Amino acid sequence: MSISNAVVRPCLAAAFVCGMLSAASCRGDDADATPTEQTVNESLEFWLREIREGRDALEWSDRCVAHDWRIQQHSGGERWRLLDPTDATVVQGNQGDCETTFERLQAAGTIPTVSGPTVLVLHGLGQGRQSMQPLVTHLRNTLDATVLSIGYASPQAGLEVHAETLNGIIERLPEATTLSFVGHSLGNLVVRRWMTMAPEPALSRVQKMVMLGPPNQGSELARLASRIWFLAMLSDGPTRQLGVDWDQVGDLLAVPPCEFGIVAGGTGDDRGMSMLLTGDDDAIVRVDETRLDGAADFVLLPVHHADMMRHRAVQHAAVCFLRDGRFPEFTITRRQAEPEQKGLQR
Repeated sequence: MSISNAVVRPCLAAAFVCGMLSAASCRGDDADATPTEQTVNESLEFWLREIREGRDALEWSDRCVAHDWRIQQHSGGERWRLLDPTDATVVQGNQGDCETTFERLQAAGTIPTVSGPTVLVLHGLGQGRQSMQPLVTHLRNTLDATVLSIGYASPQAGLEVHAETLNGIIERLPEATTLSFVGHSLGNLVVRRWMTMAPEPALSRVQKMVMLGPPNQGSELARLASRIWFLAMLSDGPTRQLGVDWDQVGDLLAVPPCEFGIVAGGTGDDRGMSMLLTGDDDAIVRVDETRLDGAADFVLLPVHHADMMRHRAVQHAAVCFLRDGRFPEFTITRRQAEPEQKGLQR
């Protein structure tokens, strides 16, 4: 079966703009180093694998989440499915079939009710909720709260649609006494858009928000991509909103009505991690683009945009802010800032 243009176009746009372009332009420790054929091939293989493994995440959006059980809707609109905590399909068909089975399993106690303090974690553009799993696991191991990982078909629609979907998920969490958010990149804008449409009872439960690499002031990288003809043709939905349509979109985003903190990635100087962007950056988002008036705290860490959720320093920062409303003091250098599996120490 061939893949429709509705899937191919956003997949290519997300993978190319947020992957190959930034990876090829990242500064290393040696600014004059030339990529070898091996490193280029390894990068290509990595992103091709990401596309294959992430295609499913780019086609399905969560419509109801209870712990790791979830009802999802396909971006085409007609197909629904119920997934268990292992992501195995329990039911696939129409919405009614999935809802009926979900309610039966919940009544039997198989699906626990979400109650008490709750943290919702949202991924970024072109990614899926699996990209946030290292952070989700850390939050679950350290916080006295229910942590829900929310997946949405990020390239398939604009912020308005994703915010409405998030609103539907939150409406089905009436026993969550407080709501906090941890967003990566575009996920922060989805939450900010939701905050402009959320009913007051839901907003009154919002406690804290941690923003990881948020393009709060739009994206220079998206604007650069819009000037390249074949990327401009692929640019749609949130990719376009972050770039050429930002003046209209930015006015529709709320400043969170709660304590919020910002984690930005960068080198701490004007070199940044990308040769394409001006000033300091994390290879995708400029540090200045992450800033938002009203933030309770801000921290700059030497971490790459795509790897933020795997870094112990970022994980620790998120936990501290959700607990205390402040980030800890950090003294790590860029060379020390390795992903979790490589042994970064707090």
